[in-house]
Amino acid sequence: MTDDGPAHSSADNDSGPTTPPGAPGIDYITVNESQEFTSLKRTQRSFVFPMAAFFIIWYAVYVLLGAYAHDFMARPVFGSVNMGIVLGLGQFVTTFAITSIYVVFANRRLDPQAQAIRTDLEEQEASA
Repeated sequence: MTDDGPAHSSADNDSGPTTPPGAPGIDYITVNESQEFTSLKRTQRSFVFPMAAFFIIWYAVYVLLGAYAHDFMARPVFGSVNMGIVLGLGQFVTTFAITSIYVVFANRRLDPQAQAIRTDLEEQEASA
Protein backbone atom coordinates (compact mmCIF):
# COMPACT_ATOMS: atom_id res chain seq x y z
CA MET A 1 0.00 0.00 0.00
CA THR A 2 1.37 3.39 -0.91
CA ASP A 3 0.81 6.69 0.78
CA ASP A 4 0.06 9.42 -1.70
CA GLY A 5 0.36 12.08 0.96
CA PRO A 6 -2.28 13.93 2.91
CA ALA A 7 -5.73 14.20 1.43
CA HIS A 8 -6.59 17.70 0.32
CA SER A 9 -10.00 19.18 0.87
CA SER A 10 -11.57 22.30 -0.51
CA ALA A 11 -10.97 23.93 2.88
CA ASP A 12 -7.19 23.67 2.34
CA ASN A 13 -7.10 26.24 -0.45
CA ASP A 14 -6.60 29.94 0.17
CA SER A 15 -9.70 31.13 -1.67
CA GLY A 16 -11.48 32.19 1.52
CA PRO A 17 -14.23 30.67 3.61
CA THR A 18 -16.14 27.77 2.15
CA THR A 19 -19.45 26.24 3.01
CA PRO A 20 -19.51 22.71 4.38
CA PRO A 21 -20.02 19.96 1.81
CA GLY A 22 -23.67 19.61 0.91
CA ALA A 23 -24.62 22.92 2.51
CA PRO A 24 -26.81 25.03 0.28
CA GLY A 25 -25.73 28.51 -0.65
CA ILE A 26 -28.95 30.05 0.63
CA ASP A 27 -29.15 32.83 3.17
CA TYR A 28 -32.00 31.54 5.33
CA ILE A 29 -32.12 34.69 7.45
CA THR A 30 -32.89 36.71 4.33
CA VAL A 31 -35.50 34.14 3.31
CA ASN A 32 -37.07 34.29 6.78
CA GLU A 33 -37.32 38.07 6.53
CA SER A 34 -38.59 38.09 2.95
CA GLN A 35 -42.05 39.41 2.14
CA GLU A 36 -43.13 36.06 0.65
CA PHE A 37 -42.18 34.05 3.74
CA THR A 38 -43.61 36.68 6.09
CA SER A 39 -46.86 36.53 4.13
CA LEU A 40 -46.89 32.72 4.38
CA LYS A 41 -46.41 32.87 8.16
CA ARG A 42 -49.10 35.56 8.49
CA THR A 43 -51.57 33.51 6.44
CA GLN A 44 -50.88 30.40 8.51
CA ARG A 45 -51.17 32.25 11.82
CA SER A 46 -54.38 33.98 10.74
CA PHE A 47 -55.97 30.54 10.60
CA VAL A 48 -54.22 28.68 13.41
CA PHE A 49 -54.49 31.21 16.23
CA PRO A 50 -58.25 31.83 15.96
CA MET A 51 -58.95 28.10 15.56
CA ALA A 52 -56.74 27.25 18.52
CA ALA A 53 -58.43 29.94 20.63
CA PHE A 54 -61.87 28.63 19.60
CA PHE A 55 -60.95 25.07 20.52
CA ILE A 56 -59.35 26.00 23.84
CA ILE A 57 -62.41 28.05 24.82
CA TRP A 58 -64.75 25.25 23.70
CA TYR A 59 -62.74 22.72 25.74
CA ALA A 60 -62.63 25.03 28.79
CA VAL A 61 -66.41 25.48 28.61
CA TYR A 62 -66.82 21.70 28.49
CA VAL A 63 -64.56 21.21 31.52
CA LEU A 64 -66.23 24.02 33.47
CA LEU A 65 -69.68 22.64 32.69
CA GLY A 66 -68.53 19.24 33.87
CA ALA A 67 -67.14 20.71 37.07
CA TYR A 68 -69.89 23.18 37.98
CA ALA A 69 -73.06 22.42 35.99
CA HIS A 70 -73.78 18.89 37.12
CA ASP A 71 -77.53 19.18 36.55
CA PHE A 72 -77.05 20.43 33.00
CA MET A 73 -74.47 17.77 32.12
CA ALA A 74 -76.66 15.02 33.65
CA ARG A 75 -79.71 16.07 31.62
CA PRO A 76 -80.80 13.12 29.48
CA VAL A 77 -80.76 13.67 25.73
CA PHE A 78 -82.07 10.27 24.65
CA GLY A 79 -82.11 7.01 26.55
CA SER A 80 -79.19 6.84 28.99
CA VAL A 81 -77.13 9.31 26.92
CA ASN A 82 -76.79 12.61 28.75
CA MET A 83 -75.60 16.07 27.75
CA GLY A 84 -72.09 15.37 29.14
CA ILE A 85 -71.61 12.45 26.78
CA VAL A 86 -72.93 14.42 23.81
CA LEU A 87 -70.63 17.37 24.53
CA GLY A 88 -67.70 15.02 25.19
CA LEU A 89 -68.20 13.33 21.84
CA GLY A 90 -68.54 16.81 20.37
CA GLN A 91 -64.92 17.40 21.41
CA PHE A 92 -63.82 14.56 19.13
CA VAL A 93 -66.02 15.77 16.29
CA THR A 94 -64.64 19.30 16.70
CA THR A 95 -61.06 18.02 16.62
CA PHE A 96 -61.63 16.11 13.39
CA ALA A 97 -63.54 19.03 11.86
CA ILE A 98 -60.79 21.53 12.67
CA THR A 99 -58.17 19.16 11.30
CA SER A 100 -60.13 18.65 8.09
CA ILE A 101 -60.73 22.38 7.66
CA TYR A 102 -57.02 23.05 8.21
CA VAL A 103 -56.02 20.47 5.60
CA VAL A 104 -58.30 22.11 3.03
CA PHE A 105 -57.01 25.56 4.02
CA ALA A 106 -53.39 24.44 3.79
CA ASN A 107 -53.91 22.78 0.43
CA ARG A 108 -55.57 25.85 -1.05
CA ARG A 109 -53.70 28.73 0.60
CA LEU A 110 -50.48 27.64 2.29
CA ASP A 111 -49.11 24.98 -0.04
CA PRO A 112 -49.08 27.16 -3.17
CA GLN A 113 -47.23 29.92 -1.29
CA ALA A 114 -44.78 27.44 0.23
CA GLN A 115 -44.20 25.77 -3.13
CA ALA A 116 -43.42 29.14 -4.74
CA ILE A 117 -40.84 29.86 -2.02
CA ARG A 118 -39.37 26.38 -2.37
CA THR A 119 -39.11 26.65 -6.14
CA ASP A 120 -37.35 30.00 -5.80
CA LEU A 121 -34.90 28.56 -3.25
CA GLU A 122 -34.21 25.52 -5.43
CA GLU A 123 -33.47 27.83 -8.36
CA GLN A 124 -31.12 29.89 -6.18
CA GLU A 125 -29.35 26.75 -5.03
CA ALA A 126 -29.02 25.40 -8.56
CA SER A 127 -27.51 28.66 -9.80
CA ALA A 128 -25.07 28.91 -6.86
